[in-house]
Amino acid sequence: MTAMSALVVFVAIFCSFVTAVPLRGPPAPEGSDLPSPYWYQQPLDQFDPNVKATWQQRYFVNASYWTQTGPVFLMLGGEGPANPTWLVADTEIMLNAQKYGAMVILLEHRYYGESHPTDDTSLSNIKYLSSKQALADAARFHDAIVAVYKMSSVNKWVVFGGSYSGALSAWMRILYPDIVAGAVATSGPVLAELNFYQYLEVVQSSLAVTTQGAQCNENILAAITELDKMLEDDHGWPLADEQFFVDPPLQSMDDARQLVGNLIDIFADVVQYNKDNTAFEGRANAFTTDDLCNFMCDASKGTPLQRLAALNALFLKNGGQNTTDASYKDLVEGMRMFNWSDPSVTSGERQWYYQTCTEFGYFQTTDSDQQPFGDLVNLDSFTNVCYDVFNITQSAVLQSVYNTNTYYGGKDIPTNVTNIVFPNGSIDPWHVLGITQNITAQLPAIFINGTAHCANMYPPSPSDLPGLKSARIEISALIGTWLATA
Repeated sequence: MTAMSALVVFVAIFCSFVTAVPLRGPPAPEGSDLPSPYWYQQPLDQFDPNVKATWQQRYFVNASYWTQTGPVFLMLGGEGPANPTWLVADTEIMLNAQKYGAMVILLEHRYYGESHPTDDTSLSNIKYLSSKQALADAARFHDAIVAVYKMSSVNKWVVFGGSYSGALSAWMRILYPDIVAGAVATSGPVLAELNFYQYLEVVQSSLAVTTQGAQCNENILAAITELDKMLEDDHGWPLADEQFFVDPPLQSMDDARQLVGNLIDIFADVVQYNKDNTAFEGRANAFTTDDLCNFMCDASKGTPLQRLAALNALFLKNGGQNTTDASYKDLVEGMRMFNWSDPSVTSGERQWYYQTCTEFGYFQTTDSDQQPFGDLVNLDSFTNVCYDVFNITQSAVLQSVYNTNTYYGGKDIPTNVTNIVFPNGSIDPWHVLGITQNITAQLPAIFINGTAHCANMYPPSPSDLPGLKSARIEISALIGTWLATA
């Protein structure tokens, strides 16, 4: 799901070229029962008491290890449906819950999954979707749980999140320190960035350290360069349609940019989730960066462009698709649909794109010469969608990004804030917008060499790198310290 690829991959899994990428759920242990959902009534607007409307927010609870004096671990939902398998698998949060006797709660983010604050997501209704509202939801929810379970100050709360919800976790500790004892802010892009061109720079550097070395990026660049020449005018479009199974056929340069964006998504998705212990899903993202580069460097598959076409065909097959939809018109028309049953709303694509336009940017452009994907996918490719779908101009997006960084502080976390840990993986492109160096002893960063997006959150694997294993130990020890001293 990207502005450029209209959900090639962050559909159902939400790993996207433009998104902060909601977490993929881990596998549920065989024979385990998933927690049933509960519902909590929230005000539609947490900040305006004149708005009287309310809605039901979905959440899940696993209290298997909890005693009346135990802590509460709150996993904040992100830009996708809340997945209760996080509460039954050997995930980081559950292993620490067992260790510290914690109740674990997964709270779904407003406007995602089945948490529907309004009748639809039309422009007049979606305005209540924001990170500020979501954090206030979590704070009010905290107070309700404390009352229901007759908790006291003995019951310390620690928030967890990954990707967008990793940033939310950090922000919740900053904004609500009286109710949150600590935060594990994994892979959290705390800095909003309009033109996130650095994303593809990290993709390039991550591919460069595969077994194929520099040759991998050289072959990608050769393929994209040849494709860009083919796409320069409509004379080459039929050939591109044929080679990349494009249907409907390319009709404009907007479509051409969509096609290139789709192809970039293949590489971005694999890099972002490289070896992240989610191969159980059986999708093409089970590919590793080594697999990608071996494919692109296999001369038996023809020229670099022919290899790229074959790679696209393989990922289409693995995704259960026969054709590549590169229609910008289809993308815009799909995201203009606003009923809860509409595909772009069910998947969360419309809602997340709205948040990128009104809060974060995060647009992963090719506006850098330190990446192998050409220059077609520029900033306008993304902000045009903001305008065509939501009537939000590029200047308005820029102002919103500025406002977000002013409100939360970006990377300038105040030094009087304590008890947030910032794990990030060196291969994960999102680490550029996160905290990768210690701010203070109470605001440590854990930069895990060789790992990708949110790797520490998933169940351990025998193949985990030593740095990942030690990161989990360090995070767990920090949680223990917070619980003992907060």
